[in-house]
Amino acid sequence: MPLPRTRGTALRHRLAELRGPDVPAKALDARALAALAANPGCKRRAILDGAGVNKAALASALGSPSAFGQSQFAFTRGNAFEAKVKADGGAELLRLVHERLDRTAEPPAHARVPELTAIGPEGRTARTALALREATEARGEWTLLDHPMLALDVAGSPAFLEPDAVVVHPDGSWTVVEIKSFPMLDGSADPAKVGAAARQSAVYVLALEQIAARLDPAPRVRHRVLLVCPKDFSNLPTASAVDVRKQRAVTARQLARLTRIEDIADTLPDGTCFSPELPAADLTAAVESVPATYAPECLSACELAFHCRARSRSSGAVTSLGRSVRAELGGLTTVEDVLSAARGESGDPDDPAVAALRRAAHLRAEALGREAGALGTEAVAPCR
Repeated sequence: MPLPRTRGTALRHRLAELRGPDVPAKALDARALAALAANPGCKRRAILDGAGVNKAALASALGSPSAFGQSQFAFTRGNAFEAKVKADGGAELLRLVHERLDRTAEPPAHARVPELTAIGPEGRTARTALALREATEARGEWTLLDHPMLALDVAGSPAFLEPDAVVVHPDGSWTVVEIKSFPMLDGSADPAKVGAAARQSAVYVLALEQIAARLDPAPRVRHRVLLVCPKDFSNLPTASAVDVRKQRAVTARQLARLTRIEDIADTLPDGTCFSPELPAADLTAAVESVPATYAPECLSACELAFHCRARSRSSGAVTSLGRSVRAELGGLTTVEDVLSAARGESGDPDDPAVAALRRAAHLRAEALGREAGALGTEAVAPCR
């Protein structure tokens, strides 16, 4: 007699149907979860990631292959820099943690670096949880966990995450360390790259909070993470403390939304499937059945960005111009609507967006008229 299907098993079965028969699920990592938080309104990404669809293979099957990813040169350079930061038992890394985050503690003259190897991600996750508990109980010591393995529940399934490092302070609190190879010039780095690193670190903070909640008393997971980068144009490490409370809150809301992806799945037509093996027409129809929220920022965070950009441009959606422009235009959702409102052919004159567009159009016409007049005067001016 078959066992009754629970809500959780029914959801997993539904997601497997969306993924395609015999298509293995692509595990979510911290980068994917951080990208979800960067674009929380995109139902397309939510359902595809929740179902474990390989978006790179999907983009290729749609005829819009992705250029998203890290170059081999950047990957090698990043590994070399990380090895330098963690050399000598992480002495330099711990010095930066002490200097930027915990000056009141004793300087880390030496630190414990527990062995975290185990069989499979489940074994490594259990070994990491044990090491964190032991380090928390050993008050008064610094502990460096090099590439620990964390697990975060996503849509009923564990996503295994591997931060660069986690440091346990002498007071028992925990700090996430993110090591990046982009430079920090005069104490500051590219805001877009720092934002992406903050969102990624926020995912690790959430995973650590789940582990901490199972301990009694629960240790404090610090919301200020340490971002380590090369200093200026050298290979010397420097660091900055980054507050990720905002990113953590956004990510937590998005993950809560992912656990309800059955609501999105229920709106899809029967038989919808995202398998790359399907004919291009059927696959395109399946993808287009899920609303997307494209923005230029997607180009650096999502494998489907080229496909969604082409669709956004063909429909004249203002989202292709950027989120800030979209926010300023209110209820005007297409470029044609914007131009029509600016020409005075449509739109409510009392709408602030419409009024601003008409004012801008008037100023542009006035400026062009003056320029044309000036050019005409020069054309007939006598030579001197």
